[in-house]
Amino acid sequence: MFGVSTYCLHREPLARALENLASITDCVEVMDDGLHYLESAEPLESYSYRYFIHAPARGVNIASLLEPIRRASVEVLTQTFAVAAEVGADVVIHPGYYAWREEQDRAAERFRQSLTELTAAAEDRSVTFFVENMGNWEYFFLRSCEDLPLIDGIGFALDVGHANLNGCLDEFLAHPAAHYHLHDNDGTGDTHSPVGDGTIDFSAVMEAVRRDRATPIVEVDTLTGVISSISALEAIDAAAPGE
Repeated sequence: MFGVSTYCLHREPLARALENLASITDCVEVMDDGLHYLESAEPLESYSYRYFIHAPARGVNIASLLEPIRRASVEVLTQTFAVAAEVGADVVIHPGYYAWREEQDRAAERFRQSLTELTAAAEDRSVTFFVENMGNWEYFFLRSCEDLPLIDGIGFALDVGHANLNGCLDEFLAHPAAHYHLHDNDGTGDTHSPVGDGTIDFSAVMEAVRRDRATPIVEVDTLTGVISSISALEAIDAAAPGE
């Protein structure tokens, strides 16, 4: 069964999004931003989904050289861990960014410091978290495999659409991932298009998902696109050798 991100219904209230996904999947990743921001676990407790939570990303920068911003960003993610603990959810986070190329090394130090603090917070709450690779947004960490050593010992969430934008999907697929975000694009924009509407080879992607025994989350921008993506992915799985 493929999981689904509430991103496809981010313009709807969270309760309505969860209702609409019930006939499609039993695994949901809540995009903890905008209308789906989680102040508590209460909105999730009425449903029997297996949950993942994509932690808030807007305004959050765990690599910031401005210490009040870095500390506040860690606190925001720690609050997400507290909500996740109540529903047994794993959490996906973004790696942060730097403002100037000359600050990259110092920002990497702050990123590592934040990961150390977040690891302790997650362990205190018995929560697992993964760090996601970024799209073609300048100055973000984890756009390529070169940055994977920065998250050594922490789970990796492979966003295949982001990797495709940076022209390094094949390289990322060679590395184990604990979690996958599945959406398509043509390599020029982060469109979160349905599977098959872009240039990604999802046969190779699904081979890696099976190898890693990871959770695949469909992160497409419309509900119709989610449904067509699941059909396409199921057909790819059915045609795989040995399946």
